[in-house]
Amino acid sequence: MSVVAARNGTPVEAPVAPPKVVRQRRIRPGLLGLAILLIALGGLGAAFAVTSVRSTGSYLAVARPVEVGQQLTADDLVPVRVSGGRELRPVPADRMKELLGLRAAVRLTPGTLLTPAQLTDAPLLGPGQQQIALGLAADQVPARELHPGDKVLLVSTPTAGTSGSDAARGGGTRFAATVIDTATPESGDVVVYLALAVRDVPAVVVLAADDRIALVLTEAA
Repeated sequence: MSVVAARNGTPVEAPVAPPKVVRQRRIRPGLLGLAILLIALGGLGAAFAVTSVRSTGSYLAVARPVEVGQQLTADDLVPVRVSGGRELRPVPADRMKELLGLRAAVRLTPGTLLTPAQLTDAPLLGPGQQQIALGLAADQVPARELHPGDKVLLVSTPTAGTSGSDAARGGGTRFAATVIDTATPESGDVVVYLALAVRDVPAVVVLAADDRIALVLTEAA
């Protein structure tokens, strides 16, 4: 095919360039699959981000050490924001007022989330028990510190001046007790408050008056 063009005013025939054919690009199936996978992963990531934000809540964490049997105060707890904490069943921060005055059923460690199973409203002084106080010298206390909930034995000691078989017969009676609290007066002695079976109270009081009681720690809380 040709067209007429003018050269110096004289028409001449010139060839016409054929039209360019644009080749269609072939889409490789592997690349298409990769693109679909990336889109799907992006959607899952966005869904996960939205779910994480929605599941973020405010819960109560332990702010300072709380011993077994100790009553909770507002200073013992602190609200924290946690993502995905519902699986742990922590206590929501808006329930703080409900927990004040409850006792720790286990020793609470700072930085951990608080759960309902760690608390109790049961007093350390159980049914059929009475509370007594023993004043002990520092070297008579079986541990550097006694904590509420510690299990102890009160063991009678022989009367001063006895020896041999008389000493054996005069001591060794055991009384099981639970530590409720301790105090250290200015005198330097240690006062231990114990939960004791009602039937054992009279004998222990008499032995304590004669300074014939030894305290043995059998189980730490």
